[in-house]
Amino acid sequence: MIEVKNLTKKYGSKVAVNDISFKVEKGEILGFLGPNGAGKSTTMNMLTGYISSTSGEILIDGTDILEEPKKAKAKIGYLPEIPPLYVDMTVDAYLNFMYDLKKCKLPRKAHLKDICTRCMLQDVRHRLIKNLSKGYRQRVGLAQALINNPPVLILDEPTVGLDPSQIIEIRTLIKKLGKRHTVILSSHILPEIQAVCDRIIIINKGEVAADGTAEEIACNITNEHKMVLRIEGPTHTADDKREIIDAIKSIGGVKYVRADMEREKGIYDYDVETDGKNDIRRQLNKMCADRGWNILMLQLSDLTLEDIFLKITMDEDIKKNSKNGSSSKPKIAIKRTENGKLRAVQEDAGDEAEKKAEDTPAENSENNGGEE
Repeated sequence: MIEVKNLTKKYGSKVAVNDISFKVEKGEILGFLGPNGAGKSTTMNMLTGYISSTSGEILIDGTDILEEPKKAKAKIGYLPEIPPLYVDMTVDAYLNFMYDLKKCKLPRKAHLKDICTRCMLQDVRHRLIKNLSKGYRQRVGLAQALINNPPVLILDEPTVGLDPSQIIEIRTLIKKLGKRHTVILSSHILPEIQAVCDRIIIINKGEVAADGTAEEIACNITNEHKMVLRIEGPTHTADDKREIIDAIKSIGGVKYVRADMEREKGIYDYDVETDGKNDIRRQLNKMCADRGWNILMLQLSDLTLEDIFLKITMDEDIKKNSKNGSSSKPKIAIKRTENGKLRAVQEDAGDEAEKKAEDTPAENSENNGGEE
């Protein structure tokens, strides 16, 4: 349905998008992610025909957007981050205006009624757009994107600024639209992408850094397994902490151990990463039993989309620095704090480096996934 081949965009000597290729199949909902300045917005603008590429091809349902722009654009419904609404019109007047503007050939009355039903606008058709909530305005924006019944929908930040109930409504609507249309969804709200999309592309520094489902990408970037342990030491003091860390590190396959939250006096949570080759839970239980330590919690933790996004974009930066001769950069691990936020931690670092990493939180994942 959408095919991108060797797409490149240059602004003078600056390469914004560098030779990217991907396909989006019919009926697929694709999440498009990237940190600030990654080339995501530039790619979206090329896909919608707002700007031309320096080289490469974009085929929309088999039509080249550069060679036949009108024909290709007629197959696209586009919702920008700020919907192009005439707020002094009623919803009904605006949709009729867009129907005429797009020279739609479908039966007007039945088609607009169907769109309003699908976008849940029946009750507000005769209200002025300026009197609608932001959630309803987003629905009107989606409705205009559907006017010419396009096979492809491109949605840029469709839930930005909405309250939680409105976000759920728009997510549900996008899922329904995915049954009839091919959808590309750009958002910096990572849980939204994970909840709605069949597949994810992460673009970083103008190149495709990852392509697949969240599970596939997680398997490709790491074989590591993570767990969180809560252990009660015998003396209920900080002295237990170092002994417990050393003991866990002595188990084969353990790559990383770090004491995290102190739950109660002398009771800590420990982040543990293994190479994934062996299940170490029985060894952990035996080790703690032999030493008289109590395991109060053992929880396996999977990589979230936030973890994946941060790991890919941060590791790409580290690789670039290594190529430039800065090979002393430590490996970065993503850790989750008590309140659910993420932070970047240097692996195999001393206490001072760990403290420094803690003071540099990676909880700006929403910003990192934002617009250019």
